[in-house]
Amino acid sequence: MTTSASVPTGPEDAIDAGHSVTDRLVEANGKYASAFTDPGMDARPVQRVAVVACMDARLDLHAALGLKLGDCHTIRNAGGVVTDDVIRSLTISQRALGTRSVALIHHTGCGLESLTEEFRHDLEMEVGQRPAWAVEAFRDVDQDVRQSMQRVRTSPFLVHTDDVRGFVFDVTTGLLREIDPS
Repeated sequence: MTTSASVPTGPEDAIDAGHSVTDRLVEANGKYASAFTDPGMDARPVQRVAVVACMDARLDLHAALGLKLGDCHTIRNAGGVVTDDVIRSLTISQRALGTRSVALIHHTGCGLESLTEEFRHDLEMEVGQRPAWAVEAFRDVDQDVRQSMQRVRTSPFLVHTDDVRGFVFDVTTGLLREIDPS
């Protein structure tokens, strides 16, 4: 197994006029900024909620949850797994910026369901150094949501653990399915 993603190289994948994807993002930002008006809000989310979700490109969280700019803190990583860094972000979100609720969102068809911790070994063999982080792969998305809820609820750093709910987003229907924490 290779640990490096293959990069498409065919003519259909060519970048326009020698511009990179990042160049296109910067150009799009210029257009955005030209019409931008400061909304006058601060970093405190209006809905006082933090959403932890997978980084999967198929999840448009704001649209799926009916959220607008400024409504929530969004924390994303591979799998939407509650790691030490997620706890760090949630702690800052709660203690410094006023959030009170946490929504955890995993999804169907997650890439972490097809990986194992062997991925770390493969990386070590490829680059000569073992990653300090865990892959956090899983086979049962519902159980992983339960584990994530438990990690949030039992963290000594978080002061608001009474409104922690977990969901699985179905990437084919767009619906959330709530997971019973027990």
